[in-house]
Amino acid sequence: MVLQLHTDLAVKEAAYDGTLLTSPEHVEAYLSELKSAAQEAFVVIALNAKNRVIEKHLVSLGTVSSALVHPREVFRPLIQSGASYTILAHNHPSGSPSPSCEDLKITRQLIAAGEIMGIKILDHVIIGNTALSLREAGLCNFG
Repeated sequence: MVLQLHTDLAVKEAAYDGTLLTSPEHVEAYLSELKSAAQEAFVVIALNAKNRVIEKHLVSLGTVSSALVHPREVFRPLIQSGASYTILAHNHPSGSPSPSCEDLKITRQLIAAGEIMGIKILDHVIIGNTALSLREAGLCNFG
Protein backbone atom coordinates (compact mmCIF):
# COMPACT_ATOMS: atom_id res chain seq x y z
CA MET A 1 0.00 0.00 0.00
CA VAL A 2 2.73 2.48 0.97
CA LEU A 3 4.75 1.65 -2.12
CA GLN A 4 1.63 2.07 -4.24
CA LEU A 5 0.85 5.43 -2.58
CA HIS A 6 4.43 6.56 -3.11
CA THR A 7 4.30 5.50 -6.75
CA ASP A 8 0.91 7.11 -7.34
CA LEU A 9 1.99 10.44 -5.88
CA ALA A 10 5.57 10.54 -7.11
CA VAL A 11 4.66 10.17 -10.76
CA LYS A 12 4.00 13.48 -12.44
CA GLU A 13 0.40 13.74 -13.55
CA ALA A 14 1.24 15.28 -16.91
CA ALA A 15 3.19 18.18 -18.31
CA TYR A 16 -0.02 20.18 -17.88
CA ASP A 17 -2.88 18.66 -15.93
CA GLY A 18 -5.18 21.69 -16.19
CA THR A 19 -7.40 20.78 -13.24
CA LEU A 20 -8.87 23.79 -11.43
CA LEU A 21 -8.96 23.36 -7.65
CA THR A 22 -11.29 25.98 -6.17
CA SER A 23 -12.14 24.49 -2.77
CA PRO A 24 -10.71 22.23 -0.08
CA GLU A 25 -13.21 19.60 -1.24
CA HIS A 26 -11.70 19.72 -4.73
CA VAL A 27 -8.23 19.24 -3.23
CA GLU A 28 -9.54 16.35 -1.12
CA ALA A 29 -11.01 14.68 -4.21
CA TYR A 30 -7.87 15.36 -6.29
CA LEU A 31 -5.73 13.70 -3.62
CA SER A 32 -8.22 10.98 -2.69
CA GLU A 33 -5.43 8.39 -2.37
CA LEU A 34 -4.27 10.15 0.80
CA LYS A 35 -7.43 9.20 2.71
CA SER A 36 -6.46 5.54 2.92
CA ALA A 37 -2.73 6.04 3.50
CA ALA A 38 -1.32 4.49 6.67
CA GLN A 39 1.50 7.06 6.84
CA GLU A 40 1.55 10.83 6.66
CA ALA A 41 2.30 12.04 3.15
CA PHE A 42 3.07 15.69 2.35
CA VAL A 43 2.18 16.76 -1.19
CA VAL A 44 2.62 20.02 -3.10
CA ILE A 45 0.37 20.87 -6.01
CA ALA A 46 2.08 23.13 -8.55
CA LEU A 47 -0.26 25.68 -10.11
CA ASN A 48 0.23 28.00 -13.07
CA ALA A 49 -0.63 31.71 -13.18
CA LYS A 50 -4.29 30.80 -13.89
CA ASN A 51 -4.45 28.53 -10.81
CA ARG A 52 -4.57 25.38 -12.92
CA VAL A 53 -2.66 22.27 -11.89
CA ILE A 54 0.68 21.74 -13.58
CA GLU A 55 1.55 18.66 -11.52
CA LYS A 56 1.66 17.26 -8.00
CA HIS A 57 4.67 16.01 -6.06
CA LEU A 58 5.12 13.83 -3.02
CA VAL A 59 7.57 15.79 -0.87
CA SER A 60 7.71 13.61 2.22
CA LEU A 61 6.43 10.24 3.36
CA GLY A 62 6.51 9.94 7.13
CA THR A 63 5.23 7.82 9.97
CA VAL A 64 1.70 7.31 11.23
CA SER A 65 1.90 10.63 13.09
CA SER A 66 4.37 12.89 11.30
CA ALA A 67 6.18 13.74 8.09
CA LEU A 68 9.39 15.76 8.03
CA VAL A 69 9.17 18.70 5.66
CA HIS A 70 11.91 21.14 4.70
CA PRO A 71 11.32 24.29 2.59
CA ARG A 72 13.97 23.33 0.02
CA GLU A 73 12.20 20.00 -0.62
CA VAL A 74 8.86 21.78 -0.95
CA PHE A 75 10.04 24.48 -3.35
CA ARG A 76 12.44 22.43 -5.52
CA PRO A 77 9.69 20.75 -7.60
CA LEU A 78 7.67 23.98 -7.70
CA ILE A 79 10.59 25.91 -9.17
CA GLN A 80 11.36 23.10 -11.63
CA SER A 81 7.76 23.04 -12.85
CA GLY A 82 7.56 26.83 -13.21
CA ALA A 83 4.75 27.13 -10.66
CA SER A 84 3.31 30.55 -9.82
CA TYR A 85 1.22 29.24 -6.94
CA THR A 86 0.94 26.13 -4.83
CA ILE A 87 -1.47 24.32 -2.56
CA LEU A 88 0.07 22.28 0.24
CA ALA A 89 -1.65 19.14 1.46
CA HIS A 90 -1.00 16.29 3.80
CA ASN A 91 -3.00 13.57 5.43
CA HIS A 92 -3.61 12.56 9.01
CA PRO A 93 -3.94 8.75 9.13
CA SER A 94 -5.76 9.12 12.48
CA GLY A 95 -8.72 10.53 10.54
CA SER A 96 -8.77 13.85 12.40
CA PRO A 97 -7.91 16.79 10.15
CA SER A 98 -7.15 19.04 13.15
CA PRO A 99 -3.75 20.69 12.67
CA SER A 100 -0.93 20.09 15.11
CA CYS A 101 1.23 22.94 16.39
CA GLU A 102 3.96 21.64 14.06
CA ASP A 103 1.53 21.76 11.09
CA LEU A 104 0.86 25.44 11.79
CA LYS A 105 4.54 26.22 12.36
CA ILE A 106 5.76 24.65 9.11
CA THR A 107 2.90 26.25 7.16
CA ARG A 108 3.90 29.70 8.42
CA GLN A 109 7.55 29.01 7.55
CA LEU A 110 6.58 27.86 4.05
CA ILE A 111 4.36 30.92 3.50
CA ALA A 112 7.35 33.15 4.39
CA ALA A 113 9.68 31.14 2.14
CA GLY A 114 7.14 31.31 -0.68
CA GLU A 115 7.05 35.10 -0.44
CA ILE A 116 10.83 35.17 -0.87
CA MET A 117 10.75 32.63 -3.72
CA GLY A 118 7.87 34.35 -5.53
CA ILE A 119 5.60 31.29 -5.28
CA LYS A 120 2.44 32.10 -3.35
CA ILE A 121 0.96 29.43 -1.12
CA LEU A 122 -2.80 29.55 -1.57
CA ASP A 123 -3.79 27.04 1.12
CA HIS A 124 -2.72 24.07 3.19
CA VAL A 125 -5.34 21.33 3.27
CA ILE A 126 -5.19 18.57 5.86
CA ILE A 127 -6.98 15.40 4.80
CA GLY A 128 -8.43 13.03 7.38
CA ASN A 129 -11.94 11.61 7.34
CA THR A 130 -12.80 15.09 6.05
CA ALA A 131 -10.65 17.94 4.77
CA LEU A 132 -9.68 21.05 6.71
CA SER A 133 -8.42 24.19 4.99
CA LEU A 134 -6.05 26.24 7.12
CA ARG A 135 -7.07 29.26 5.02
CA GLU A 136 -10.80 28.78 5.59
CA ALA A 137 -10.23 28.06 9.29
CA GLY A 138 -8.26 31.32 9.58
CA LEU A 139 -5.34 29.52 11.22
CA CYS A 140 -2.63 31.00 8.98
CA ASN A 141 -2.29 34.28 7.09
CA PHE A 142 -1.94 33.36 3.42
CA GLY A 143 -1.83 37.03 2.38
